[in-house]
Amino acid sequence: MTIGKLSLYIGIAALILTVAIIFANKKNKSWWMSFLQNFSGLLFIFSGLVKAVDPLGTAYKMEQYFAEFETTFAATKAAFLAPMFPWLSEYSIGFSVFMIVLEIILGIMLVLGSKPKLTAWLFLLIVLFFTFLTGFTFLTGYVPQGVNFFDFSQWAAYKDTNMKVTDCGCFGDFLKLEPRISFFKDLILLIPAILFVLKSSLMHRLLTSNVRNWILGISVIGLLYYCMSNYVWDIPNYDFRPFKKGANIAQKYKEEKDAEASVKIIALVMKNKNTGETIEVPYETYMSNYKDYPQEVFETIDQIKTEPTVPHSKISDFVIEDYEGSDVTDTYLNNDQYHFMIVSHKSYLSSSSESSMVTDSIFSVDTIVNGDKVELVRSLDTVLTKEVINTTFTFDESYIEDFKGEFHDFLAAALKDGHEVSFVLGGLSTDAAKAFEKEMDLEGAYYFTADNILLKTIVRSNPGIVLWKDGIILDKWHKKQLPSYEKVKETYIKE
Repeated sequence: MTIGKLSLYIGIAALILTVAIIFANKKNKSWWMSFLQNFSGLLFIFSGLVKAVDPLGTAYKMEQYFAEFETTFAATKAAFLAPMFPWLSEYSIGFSVFMIVLEIILGIMLVLGSKPKLTAWLFLLIVLFFTFLTGFTFLTGYVPQGVNFFDFSQWAAYKDTNMKVTDCGCFGDFLKLEPRISFFKDLILLIPAILFVLKSSLMHRLLTSNVRNWILGISVIGLLYYCMSNYVWDIPNYDFRPFKKGANIAQKYKEEKDAEASVKIIALVMKNKNTGETIEVPYETYMSNYKDYPQEVFETIDQIKTEPTVPHSKISDFVIEDYEGSDVTDTYLNNDQYHFMIVSHKSYLSSSSESSMVTDSIFSVDTIVNGDKVELVRSLDTVLTKEVINTTFTFDESYIEDFKGEFHDFLAAALKDGHEVSFVLGGLSTDAAKAFEKEMDLEGAYYFTADNILLKTIVRSNPGIVLWKDGIILDKWHKKQLPSYEKVKETYIKE
């Protein structure tokens, strides 16, 4: 799916709906206003629904934005705003659900023509908000590493690797848009948004006021329930992410890595240090005439490469390490046995440190010759006292409770049957992981670490369980929807 195809399909649906409205309501004031209402409304409804499937995805995206805004504002005169963003991150899921429901409800209000003036202004405000986010995402491509966004004089040529937030999440994981396209999309949406405000009197109205209000009220309740069902009680009922049930991650991982390795450099972007001029030199030309581009005069600022034959996805970032720093990714993906991955992208814990004094005794050994005998005499030489810091980790009771009871029994039964169980943790130090292992009390389980963003992508539950075999995800479960081990064994594990 592309934004062009999606716009075409929505445009056709909007046109059909507009024609139906005109035939049903001979007093329709403006066919073009009706079309804009229907197109914008259907776009918002669709965009909101594909995000309602996975509210946590939008929440994680907002956390990325808040983190970047904190860093950006902290280095400016508006530094007083920076502490606000970590606070907002704590409520990112609530903000996510609110924005998703608001987007869909606004879409419904546009199609129904409910409260035209209010709808017009709300639509304009939300489009401006989206334009700000997508514009920030796109424009950071001009901001070199180490340069603040507001240092406009230091902006340079556009590079997508400069962007801290790589996409806006406008359509969730259903459709990933290039930041530039996403930004221009929102700029275009500003046109109907402004027209709605200026010409709200021309907007059509369907049904009666009471019926419209009932539809909106029922929709709000239904959407809130649907959003919550996709993260509070269960994982998303539709999975648009690459780590979906049935996905052959091992095969896809190899394809993406092979495609990445076959990428070729086709040109170099070089800057003349003396004149500041930037030139693009074909790679073959550079290799055959490299003496014409001495390092004293030219510096390479970018490489232009061929596109990989297999697009890069989050699967390429699938890296798992043990707590000794060894990469176990290939071993994990090539495991031909049934094995359970317990994912926890974030652990909730506190730590306290106590210092104690430890005495070290240093002995010296002297050689004493006594006649024909040589004796080694050990004597106390020095007594040293040093301070030792002991750190104690205490996990939140509610967090550990998620791993107890039926969850713990499930894993214990899997281990007893000889199946591998591995915890993959995000953001825990080696010492904290050892403390976590002690809390789990599961002999034979493995403990690994991975990037927390990767873990969030694999399963939308903290913790969550994923069943693997031969690098294929057979199924995955939310912590509150975990079936019995016997049920999983009967359904999936074929000995």
